[in-house]
Amino acid sequence: MRVAELIDQRVFQLREDTPRDPGPGEIQVRLQAVGICGSDLHAYSEGGVGGTSCEYPMVLGHEPAGVIVKTGEGAGGWQAGDRVFCEPAIYCYHCEFCRTGHYNVCASIRFMSMPGDPGFFRDVANVPAKNLLGVPANFGLPYSTVIEPLAVALHSMKFASIEPGETAAVFGAGPIGFLTAACLKLAGAGRVWSIDPVACRRELIRIAGADATVDPAAVDPVAEILRETGGRGVDVAIDCAAKDGSINQCINVARNAGRVVVTGIPAEAMVSLEFSPMRRKEIAFFNVRRSNHESEQAMELLAAHEGTFAPLITHTRPLAEIGNAFQQLEHYRDGVGKIVIVP
Repeated sequence: MRVAELIDQRVFQLREDTPRDPGPGEIQVRLQAVGICGSDLHAYSEGGVGGTSCEYPMVLGHEPAGVIVKTGEGAGGWQAGDRVFCEPAIYCYHCEFCRTGHYNVCASIRFMSMPGDPGFFRDVANVPAKNLLGVPANFGLPYSTVIEPLAVALHSMKFASIEPGETAAVFGAGPIGFLTAACLKLAGAGRVWSIDPVACRRELIRIAGADATVDPAAVDPVAEILRETGGRGVDVAIDCAAKDGSINQCINVARNAGRVVVTGIPAEAMVSLEFSPMRRKEIAFFNVRRSNHESEQAMELLAAHEGTFAPLITHTRPLAEIGNAFQQLEHYRDGVGKIVIVP
């Protein structure tokens, strides 16, 4: 099988490897579609993500879908040929956090695509059987790669706590921003602003339901939104970019007693917060870590609203062109929204 390894910052190498047979409780999956996530791009261009440095060589990719090849001992309920989505987070299910339903902060969490746990930019992977979700026959496997990022957006909705008619600002119109705007509108949000400097992404997020877009390179987004809301601000501001001061812009654009949710991952280890306006307005401040068993709900939404979500995938590229795909994303070339690698 082929494996696409990140061997240095911005450098991929394809190598051949021999897959091992699946162990007890494992399923071997031939991967047919793997989305590129913003955190993959952090690792590629910055040499790390969220305070965790890359350890080369490493295999990225955690938005996978494919077809089962074989099953390991005790991995019942599945058979060769089944189409599946692979959940990348591996939990212990025994620690205090798992026992209280906070699986995404499991004390022994492993995440396939972080150092020590290879991700899915390869032809074949062995995955714990409990990490598989069956994909219906009429569901495209490239489209299935949106399950993982949509689950993250759905998890952020628990903190956004949007009420029908409430207003929202979404900073960043990349894939997570797109999915967040779609979730807000499906939850009944009123006017939703999207803030992003990339023109093609501002156009794309309108498909997700954004009512207004703002180019932060042309106008001050805080001043613009405060002007449009009569100085009140929005009920909830969600940061899906976490760069260029967007966290503080969220604080300043949120209304008194509003909510700020940070879904994006800052590149910096230390982030400066404008605490005084956050305190004066008594803003509820939340951050998001991945998702927490929202994958089934994500698949249901994708099935019910394909017209909304499918346009997010703008490009597919073969595994052999993974380096070019990452370069395209890094520089927002060719109207790129989301790229799916199709091994």
